Formats: sequence, structure tokens, C-alpha cells
Amino acid sequence: MPKTRSTMPSKDIKFIAVDMDGTLLDQNSQLPEDFYSVYQQVRQRDIIFAAASGRQYYSLMETFAPISDHMIFIAENGTIVMHQGKELYRCEIDKPSIAAIIKQARAIDGAYIVLCGTQSAYIETQEPHALKEFAKYYHRCQHVNDLLAVDDDFIKVAICHFDGTEEHVLPSFESEFGQSHQVVVSAKIWLDVMNAKASKGAAIEHLQNTLGFSYEQTMSFGDYLNDLEMLKASYHSYAMDNAHPKVKQTARFSAPSHHEAGVMTVIKRELLD
Repeated sequence: MPKTRSTMPSKDIKFIAVDMDGTLLDQNSQLPEDFYSVYQQVRQRDIIFAAASGRQYYSLMETFAPISDHMIFIAENGTIVMHQGKELYRCEIDKPSIAAIIKQARAIDGAYIVLCGTQSAYIETQEPHALKEFAKYYHRCQHVNDLLAVDDDFIKVAICHFDGTEEHVLPSFESEFGQSHQVVVSAKIWLDVMNAKASKGAAIEHLQNTLGFSYEQTMSFGDYLNDLEMLKASYHSYAMDNAHPKVKQTARFSAPSHHEAGVMTVIKRELLD
């Protein structure tokens, strides 16, 4: 069971990475009411704040529009990191792998594919239910006739299955791609396939090395399986009260649920009090 408070001095925190859905955002996908006030206090202490999400970079930019120039965006589950419009890190998937992943996903009944490139996301379906779901996470998205014909640099393939990806998509993808790629359930109805080296944790480790902050100076918050590597890359790792059981087992500490603005509660208690 994760502890509720840190046992190391948290005043030396230099970097905070926060997952979005199920972590920072509430049940209505809204930022906490006091987010911008807390953010400004964090920034005044020279702490870097990063959104670490499976969401697209362009979606994150829109969510944090008032402060987007000051934040770091660890987008697409760590496959790309951006700051002030500049790319700090990228982890691509080769095109033969992309083709194999798409063909595998097409064979699963009820699976909807989002091909994630650095310039845009790409979809084949026009099914309204799927389009509504995609719009939450991919604000730059193009409909194409054939995903295999798209020309872009690819960082992720996201697969949506409304009956649950852990049950309907993960088994076949782990069997086919688990040894060669990062296959992670990012939400109940989403699964991502990425380069084997890609994760939110790998992106954070890159930033630790390039920006000069340490594992002990890193704080992170997460709720789902795509957050595991991020939590492992942070000493001050927090699982939300609503987190997946494996996340609670991995994190060192616990935070109140996203319904209760748990991220804000911990930051104020540990860093601002």
C-alpha cells in the first residue's frame, strides 16, 4: 500500500510530471479550479511542470493554452517531448512495423485505429461514436482512405475498442508484438503500440539527463498502466486513489482521487505549505 506522504524532503523537487485523464483532469475532463494558481506558485519556485499523457501534443497545447509556452509536453505516451514548439525528444516506429500493427488491428472486430504521426493523427473510420472519442485526444486529425498510404513520421498506433482493450486487443498484440514493441493499455478502451524503447519514463529519463535534475528531484502522478514507467523514473511517485491496482503497487506514495483534485492536494501539501 503506497504511503500518503513523502519521507524525503520534497522542497528540492525540480520536475513534476502529471498524467491527464484520471489523474489531473476531473471526471468531466476539466482542470482543477485552482490549477493555474497552483501552477504559478510552482513556477515561482523554479519547478518545471510537464503534462505527461497519451494525448496528442496539439491537444495538450490547447488544454494549457494560457501557459503552453512555459510547460513541457510529454505527449503520445512519451514518444515525443515538446517545449515552446521545439522537439526535445522523439521515439519513432519504423514503417514496416507500422504496416504490421495496422494489419493486426484491422483483423480485430470492433477495433478502431488511430495512426499517430508527428504532423497529425490519421483515421480510416467515419463511425460517429469513434469520432467523438477520438476528438477528446486528437485535435489534429485527418481522415484517409488507407492508413498504409500515409506519409509521415510515426510515433504510435492507438487502438480503441469500446468493449475494453485489455480483454479484446491486448492478448493478440502482446503475443504478436510484446517482444518487439511497447504494448500498453493506456485506458479501459485504449491500447497503444510504440517503439520498444518508448514510454513516459524513458522521456523523463531523457529530460533528467539533458536538463540536469535527478530521480530524487522528480515527482510524478498517474492512474493507469501507461504511467508505470513514469512512476518508476520518479522517487516521488504518486498513484491516484482511483488508480489501477498495478499502479498502486508501483507508486511509492498515494494521492486522493482525480474527483478530489488529488494532484493539487499533494502539490500544495508537499511543496507550497
